[in-house]
Amino acid sequence: MLRRPEYRRALVFCGLIGIPVSLAAFWFLAGLHELERLIWTDWPHHLGRQHAPWWWPLPAALVAGLGTSLVVLRFPGRGGHIPAAGLHAGGATRAALPGVVLAALLCLPFGVILGPEAPLIALGGGLALLFRDLARAPATGASNALLGAAGAAAAISAIFGNPLVAAVMLIEVAGVGGPQLFAVMLPALLSSGIGAIVFTGFGHWTGLKTGSLNIGLPAPPLLDTGDVVWSVLMAVLIGVVIHYVLVAGRRTAVLVAAHPLRYIVLCALTAGGCAAAYAAITGRSPTDVALSGQATLPDLAAHPHSWSVGALVAVLAFKSAGYAVSLGSLRGGLVFPSLFLGAAAGVLLAPLPGFGVVPAMAAGMAASTGAAMRLPVSTVVLVALVLGHPGSLPVVALATVTAFVTTELLPEGPAIPAYRPRGSPPRP
Repeated sequence: MLRRPEYRRALVFCGLIGIPVSLAAFWFLAGLHELERLIWTDWPHHLGRQHAPWWWPLPAALVAGLGTSLVVLRFPGRGGHIPAAGLHAGGATRAALPGVVLAALLCLPFGVILGPEAPLIALGGGLALLFRDLARAPATGASNALLGAAGAAAAISAIFGNPLVAAVMLIEVAGVGGPQLFAVMLPALLSSGIGAIVFTGFGHWTGLKTGSLNIGLPAPPLLDTGDVVWSVLMAVLIGVVIHYVLVAGRRTAVLVAAHPLRYIVLCALTAGGCAAAYAAITGRSPTDVALSGQATLPDLAAHPHSWSVGALVAVLAFKSAGYAVSLGSLRGGLVFPSLFLGAAAGVLLAPLPGFGVVPAMAAGMAASTGAAMRLPVSTVVLVALVLGHPGSLPVVALATVTAFVTTELLPEGPAIPAYRPRGSPPRP
């Protein structure tokens, strides 16, 4: 393949379009961050509040619901795909770009419980095709797939800050290898996780050395039996919960397809109401529930004991409910809310006998993200990047596989109906 001139030209072109796509992704994310800070930090401070009051998410949700419904009804591409359908690499077009960007700007900074990764994938893929057309390169099915994946990978690496995560995620999202990929990788992940636990434990028990790549960076305590057993059991529980959150999102999508304007606004207000109720009950900031959880996750990891049991139970309940309705009605990605829910579940369950906070959060994030994304290899790589150390990777692999298998064995729920404008004839 590398000896073919057309493939080498495509390779060079993909490298070149990575520059403007990455710049666009940077300004897109920077704009979202500044809007989020303005709405949830600066404006409450101007009103003399330490953080946003409990009722703050409600008007923000109304803006998100009305704006998103208008984008869905009036713009080509309907603002991007429905998050409950999972991540998609294909389908990005030039015409859909304005709607995708506008829907993300109307949803994500205004407290919608979704992340920016799905709009970034659509933005990167659509911009790559736009630059291809501007350069008057030939448009074929193969070039659309190649350039769309390259543009999406360039954009998604901006949010995760790592090209490896973007490459692995796009491989799984694009379905390279088909079902055979999962058939091979699930046993490999499972056996490698168990092997790492046995190998590490046996080496600790005997005191013998076999060589290591460790260069002396701080690491979490050595995993023990309690960490492994509780991680697997917790992964089953989290897999079931996240699965039915996604099923609720699919059922919400069915309702929204019938009356988009009415139900998108109602769902946005429901998500805002979850954040408002959480803040009123706990006295904490509504941003714990509102937004994707990307900004709150580092605080949870750094100060897990500052969260009471009641606050953890409340954030899990209200954020899960808001996440479910957001998945079926609004626009965004499903990764960061699932990461936060898994981390919060890990902190809540860490006091179990023989469990530790670090492996509990690691296994919780792996189980929740694996059940939501249905991309086991991407989940392991992403959680490893978030953790920043390899000490908990064995339980990450075990929790990911356990949650993935649990989710796949449960009924999938209703199919997401295709959007049909009012007055158009039904499809045969």
